[in-house]
Amino acid sequence: METCIEDKEIGRLIIRVSPRAKSLVFRTKRDAVYVSVPPGTTTNEVKRAVESLRKKLLAARQRQERPLIDLTYEINADYFKLTLVSGEKDRFLANSSLGVMQVVCPPHADFADEDLQNWLRKVIEESLRRNAKEILPARLELLSKQAGLPYTSVKINSSQGRWGSCSARKNINLSYFLLLLPTHLIDYVLLHELCHTREMNHSERFWALLNQLTGGKALQLRKELRGYRTEV
Repeated sequence: METCIEDKEIGRLIIRVSPRAKSLVFRTKRDAVYVSVPPGTTTNEVKRAVESLRKKLLAARQRQERPLIDLTYEINADYFKLTLVSGEKDRFLANSSLGVMQVVCPPHADFADEDLQNWLRKVIEESLRRNAKEILPARLELLSKQAGLPYTSVKINSSQGRWGSCSARKNINLSYFLLLLPTHLIDYVLLHELCHTREMNHSERFWALLNQLTGGKALQLRKELRGYRTEV
């Protein structure tokens, strides 16, 4: 037996009764969220479970909606370029140098396979991490000297919640996903964090300083940055 619920945020939830199910089990796929339920489970019980898991289900759906990584997928950012090409061998190969990565794929690779998609993303993200460690600290140091805003240390992380952060001790953290941005937005984020070494909040003085360092475009650049996501 199968029924369907339409949720404005999550989309389709397909409910399937399973005699072996002891509890509600949610599986997120590209076309819908599939819910296996024990016999006798009511629609209201499913809805209550959805509400309690809404944030997790939304995050899972967003991951599924990411573009498929296949031979048409590419990254063409200023500091990181990625392409996938078809090869002749029955295994994946990666050719990389600073700022450039090419993934050679088997001729019969099944790009619809979820495990393969997860593996490809991990490979790409690891390349982003290695490149970011080479590129971002040097760029931060240059901007720091130009702006006269010294910092204590810089670390590269995998944050998907924010592009960067700065502690009260002037330790700066930068997400390696910054390499997906155009150069002027990378500089905006780095300057943003450097400004926090002097102003640890988003006061008028902070924005005045950042505006001064970005040629009066701080708010314009902030708005442009919102069009990008911290993920591949």
